[in-house]
Amino acid sequence: MNKTITILTLLFSSLLLNSCGIYNFTGGNVGDAQTFQVNYFQNYATQSPGSTFEPGMDRDFTLALQDRILNQTSLDLVNNGNADLLYEGEITEYRISPMSATAQQTANQNRLSIRVKVRFYNKTKEDADFEQSFSFFYDYPANSQLAAVKSEAHEVIFERITQDIFNTSLADW
Repeated sequence: MNKTITILTLLFSSLLLNSCGIYNFTGGNVGDAQTFQVNYFQNYATQSPGSTFEPGMDRDFTLALQDRILNQTSLDLVNNGNADLLYEGEITEYRISPMSATAQQTANQNRLSIRVKVRFYNKTKEDADFEQSFSFFYDYPANSQLAAVKSEAHEVIFERITQDIFNTSLADW
């Protein structure tokens, strides 16, 4: 009797795990894709009125998107131009804006906003291709310099934008 229960449990478990084969624990659906490539995201933020240029952000964002996909899928990163999934785009905005004022008509809080335009191509499922902008922000006290909060701000913003890109390209919700 114990042997029958063990066999049925193993059979049921293998069927259950097999039916979820194309999904990983983060919810990403890579389909038949095995490789991905993230092309360097150029920083064109200065072309947007009111935006400024932040040196090194293009490299940091490109690496953050690569890390997100590597950590949440079983895909292999390639740079040979022959990937199943291709991500490319530009940083189109890097803006600091006052958000709230004090009674003395000075800023009480500033907001750093970053916008990234992404083009996604899926060789295994062409109807999944898209071109879309993603943005997020980080609020910080106006009496703080951006340099003091920049590292944390970029981390928070990149976390959200890369997750949104991942969800749009691979989550299939």
